[in-house]
Amino acid sequence: MPKLPAPPLPKSLQPRPKRPGDDHDKLTPKEAAAEAGLTVVAWLDERTSIAGVTRWTLFRKVPRGTNWYYTLGTATLFAFLNQAVTGVFLAMYYQPNASTAYESIRHINDHVWLGQFVHGMHKWGASVMIILIFLHMGRVFFFGAYKYPRELTWVIGVVILILVLMMGLTGYLLPLDNRAYWATVVATNIQAGGPFLGPYLANFLIGGTDFGATTLSRFYSIHMLLIPGAIIALIGFHLYLVAKLGTTAPPYMKPYENGDLEPQTEV
Repeated sequence: MPKLPAPPLPKSLQPRPKRPGDDHDKLTPKEAAAEAGLTVVAWLDERTSIAGVTRWTLFRKVPRGTNWYYTLGTATLFAFLNQAVTGVFLAMYYQPNASTAYESIRHINDHVWLGQFVHGMHKWGASVMIILIFLHMGRVFFFGAYKYPRELTWVIGVVILILVLMMGLTGYLLPLDNRAYWATVVATNIQAGGPFLGPYLANFLIGGTDFGATTLSRFYSIHMLLIPGAIIALIGFHLYLVAKLGTTAPPYMKPYENGDLEPQTEV
């Protein structure tokens, strides 16, 4: 696959040349702030070469026919960021203990400033993220974007979907009310009925054969540490492949006169 040349720096990042006869010692506050910002960017770029990475990531060509359907992946990413940020704030007050978990959720909703709002964003944001990831994968499937050479991108997306569903399952138990408890009992019993590895996976999640004090802490650690770390790593690799391989044109777009669908629009 031929490599596209790196696009030039945007005009906003290029220093403006001085006019002949201008006094170089006198700058307006706006010009001085702009020069200071460019100096910092140049200093960082000289030591990290971050401008090349930024241009390779952001300034790339996309195929003709790109539309709003292509933003579903970005929307899913922002939904995950919402879950991460709100989850951090909830973790500051949540107590993963069987005797205090429910009361800590009540304390967040009733006494913490904006606690109910943050809890609501996290609770309903989980449903929004699952809906968005299904819509994104549906768009990829119906547009044929899972085919060569993007098979690995598709596989990583499927793994992310499974991890997101697991994160929803482990997070559902954390309020530890009656609905959360019995819904988790049903889910783990269904999983225990699976062939071969089903009973072992159920025992691993529960922390034994029956629900106990370790079940909640295990679900909490999986929900807060294990699954988010795996999702972050896979999202990074997923975005790298998207930037490297590009996106596909919609299936209803006709090829150009030369018979291919070469990228024509630069973003």
